[in-house]
Amino acid sequence: MERITARYYIETPYAVEKAAAVLAGEQSSGTFVAIPGETEELKNRFAARVEHIEHLDTVSEPAIPGAVSPDGLYRRAFVEVSWSEENFGHNLPTLVSTLQGNLYEITQFTGLKLMDIHFPEAYATNYRGPRFGIDGCRSLTGVATGRPLIGTIIKPSVGLTPAQTAEIVDRLAYAGIDFVKDDELMASTANSRFEDRVDAVMQVINRHADRTGKKVMYAFNISDEMDSMLHKYEYIVKSGGTCAMISLNSVGLAGAKRICDLGELVIHGHRNGWGMLNRHPLLGIEFPAYQKLWRLAGVDQLHVNGIQNKFWESDDSVVRSIASCLDPTPLDKPVLPVVSSGQWGGQAFETYRRTQTTDLLYMAGGGIMAHPGGPAAGVAALQQAWEGAVGGLTLEAAARQYPEFGKSVEKFGKLQFDRA
Repeated sequence: MERITARYYIETPYAVEKAAAVLAGEQSSGTFVAIPGETEELKNRFAARVEHIEHLDTVSEPAIPGAVSPDGLYRRAFVEVSWSEENFGHNLPTLVSTLQGNLYEITQFTGLKLMDIHFPEAYATNYRGPRFGIDGCRSLTGVATGRPLIGTIIKPSVGLTPAQTAEIVDRLAYAGIDFVKDDELMASTANSRFEDRVDAVMQVINRHADRTGKKVMYAFNISDEMDSMLHKYEYIVKSGGTCAMISLNSVGLAGAKRICDLGELVIHGHRNGWGMLNRHPLLGIEFPAYQKLWRLAGVDQLHVNGIQNKFWESDDSVVRSIASCLDPTPLDKPVLPVVSSGQWGGQAFETYRRTQTTDLLYMAGGGIMAHPGGPAAGVAALQQAWEGAVGGLTLEAAARQYPEFGKSVEKFGKLQFDRA
């Protein structure tokens, strides 16, 4: 049988080899004590295997609570462990329970993070993966290669009526926006029932599509209980929409995959709650592993944060996340990276320098909506910034050449997000 391999960054007060053996046993056929039913035949077939250990440094203080070190040292290492696919089959929730699950509870670890997962090609091809991906999103929005999709988020996050939301979309569509989405906090509120918002927004989008031939992609937030999500999905389809948004960590793998399997809408994967899973350097999951799980589930677009963002994540981490989405494996189906978080046109230059790609959905909320010339000027400013960045201009030269982008620099250029 094919084997799935997971790479972990661990810290332990014991010998690394001993801790790795505990990891493999606890997450397959073993437990804390030898048991009669775990025969050699059973272990050979179902037990996890420690494939590789790379010793790193030692520290004198544990990253998180766990067993106290007998010698006062805590050892760090990369550990690779493999499982036979027989253990979980093509069942993503059980796969995650195996690769993560109780591992974070084991006292032998004072730090553990899932860094990456290797899926054999024969295993991965049992999943369809992204139905649309990068090429499909470009096709639906009419955005040729050479620039990112430019998008924004409806702000204020909550409180606008359907008519007010549609009015903003109308202005953005006239300005040539490619993509608009609900905020993740917006579902179906007292003054903006989901169906009413879809009706109002799609009336505007369809009207502009009839006029220009370009259809703005709007990601309506369908995150909800399963039956309600299915109803909302069908409502978007019947209204002529092209995209639905899911708060992935709230809905879960099984719910997201059920929606993705329908295959009629682009699925915009929002990762709100990401810091809970990743922020500690020795706890949780790294993005290369995270995005592979959602790729198998079928998500087409996935948030990666942004360069010089307003949150805690480093630029290096964002660049790695973008690269992992664009890596064709598994399934030879890249995911469209969604760049967001305190973005405006100014970060386009460093983003392009660091990644050398325009296969992005570049999202700016306040960077578009709060432009001194209004949202339409905000859209133009982002388009100009990326034209300048790809064309080899410096930020300063682009600000002199493009009037709307120049106004963005005047307003946003001195903003510094406190990283303290």
